[in-house]
Order: sequence, then C-alpha cells, then structure tokens
Amino acid sequence: MSKLHLVFGGELISPQKSTFKDPSNLHVVGIFPDYETARRAWKAEAQRTVDNAHMRYFIAALDRLREDGSADAPDPKS
Repeated sequence: MSKLHLVFGGELISPQKSTFKDPSNLHVVGIFPDYETARRAWKAEAQRTVDNAHMRYFIAALDRLREDGSADAPDPKS
C-alpha cells in the first residue's frame, strides 16, 4: 500500500510560527506516492523561496490524516 504525501506551503505571519498569513492562498505543490518523492518536491519549493523568510513548505502524510479519529472529523460512513 502506497502512503501518499501532500506538499503545500505559503506565507507565514511570523518565521517563528507555523501560522499562515492567508490560508485561502496556500500553494499546493501536489500529492506524491511516497515520502522521498514528496521530500524532493518540498526541497525544490523551499530552495525556490529561500530568500523569503516568511515562506514555508510542509509535507503532510495523508494516511495519518485519514486515520485521525478526532471528534471534529466527519463520519465517512454517513
């Protein structure tokens, strides 16, 4: 089973925090079939924006998000 990874980023309010300035304007780089491919995409975007300290890119493991049993998550069976 493949473990999908999402690479996304945007401008942060402060370089010391992980809060996006405008979450509606995130840059979704893509969804990748494995961590290594996602890491390469993340690295390319991070290097492309290295001169802007407020830009930050992240890798999210989608299988972990899917397995999140939080109370706020909608029931997929309903």
